[in-house]
Amino acid sequence: MLKHLISASAIAAVAGLAFAGSAAARDQIRIVGSSTVFPFSTAVAEQFGKTSGFKTPVVESTGSGGGLKLFCSGVGTGHPDIANASRRIKMSEVEKCNANGVTVVEIKVGYDGIVLANAKSGAELSLTRKQIFLALAARVPGPNGDLIDNPYMVWSDIDPSLPATKIEVLGPPPTSGTRDAFVELVMREGAEHFPQIKALAKKEFRAVSDHIREDGAFVEAGENDNLIVQKLEANPDAVGIFGFSFLDQNADKMKGAVVDGEKPTFENIASGAYPVSRSLYFYVKKEHVGTVPGIAEYVAEFTSEDAAGDEGYLIDKGLIPLPAADLKKFREAGETLTPIAL
Repeated sequence: MLKHLISASAIAAVAGLAFAGSAAARDQIRIVGSSTVFPFSTAVAEQFGKTSGFKTPVVESTGSGGGLKLFCSGVGTGHPDIANASRRIKMSEVEKCNANGVTVVEIKVGYDGIVLANAKSGAELSLTRKQIFLALAARVPGPNGDLIDNPYMVWSDIDPSLPATKIEVLGPPPTSGTRDAFVELVMREGAEHFPQIKALAKKEFRAVSDHIREDGAFVEAGENDNLIVQKLEANPDAVGIFGFSFLDQNADKMKGAVVDGEKPTFENIASGAYPVSRSLYFYVKKEHVGTVPGIAEYVAEFTSEDAAGDEGYLIDKGLIPLPAADLKKFREAGETLTPIAL
């Protein structure tokens, strides 16, 4: 047994030395993940590159799910150091990380709202989550109460008060944290309004609430929010789904729909009045800290008052800040590299 333990220790030591040698060749932080967190992470990376003496980190927009898959795939220079996410990491993802030797450190950085937006020249939209479910679910209650394939092709078919325009919604793919959060906060909440769906067992309920229609009314538009804006400008009747921060940055072109009587504003998201809001995160690979230069310093910059505080430069990018006590908590988690506890 002792012999086996010594052998295992020796293997781990050799692997660690091999990583240290190879990672030393990479002197630039690599960050992947959420398109929603991307502009915040990029702003921090640029500020960090200007002021820290380290190289500016490389930030890629891969979607939350895609980024966490890359992040959890292993330790070493070929794997990213940090993953941005517009949803919390799943237990299954943490388990995959751990199985591949990755210790996960969780940092929450603020909040964002998910908006349904259209071009400035389009109709004014005031929607309920029940109406959004009826517009986008693959199956909806029919006239007899049974579930049928979604027959609604025009918004006014759902409610006469809505525009008599074709239902065309451009949204994120399944790898996106925005898609996950939209399903959780809008589709499931909308489905709860129908007794026959609410009465279903959890698995059957999710099969209805989480299944978005595939007949052309919902169009997967990828992770490029700029492309969605271009398409919405070209088609004022279409609606797009993305983070409030992106709406905020394109307020000259886009307007957000009222959801359940609340406008998607900074104040309403910060107060919790706007019903479709979520937390934003990034995840740090503990094994890379001290080996890839600058990770600890980048985390410190992102969680600083100057960046993520009430008057930090990320607020101008649309970030809804954490309460001061929460920001301090996650700043300390970054300093101590405390592993995540789910």
